[in-house]
Amino acid sequence: PQRIPTRIMMSLRRIARPGVPLGRLLSSAAPEVLAPPFTTETALKKVRKAEDAWNSRDPHKVSLAYTPDSVWRNRSDFFEGREAIVEFLTKKWERELDYRLIKELWAFGDDRIAVRFQYEYRDAEDNWFRAYGNENWEFDENGLMKWRQASINDFPILESDRKFLWEPQGRRPDDFPGLLELGL
Repeated sequence: PQRIPTRIMMSLRRIARPGVPLGRLLSSAAPEVLAPPFTTETALKKVRKAEDAWNSRDPHKVSLAYTPDSVWRNRSDFFEGREAIVEFLTKKWERELDYRLIKELWAFGDDRIAVRFQYEYRDAEDNWFRAYGNENWEFDENGLMKWRQASINDFPILESDRKFLWEPQGRRPDDFPGLLELGL
């Protein structure tokens, strides 16, 4: 696997397309199949596409990025298949309110991508949290994720400590900083 050094990530923001935020570059409106083998550009786009889908908080939309028999480990939950993914995400977003997520490419190989991510949410009692996590992904030849494993830790924060403040809730704007720029 190749890890994307910080200096390269920062360079991509400057030289990929001068004057165009990295988020806009990675979220092109043109339909594109992002399938293995991955390059730096396609891995970055795949990560942003996943972030956008999860920020939609639409379990059915998110599930379409996975194979029908996709295998998941999320924290201590193990399950398989799109129906289980939809059920899991529905329950997740019923508990995790005002959910906002930022993902960052960590490393990639031919058919695998590793990301680190953070998200903020509140519970029904208005207690705020920031979750810190890492995911390992494996894809089929069509670019659908067939295997996902996520390790996540939640940390209580004050509402005043929130950093993911874009409005409206949903897709992170192209000009909103990523984890590196936020010092996270």
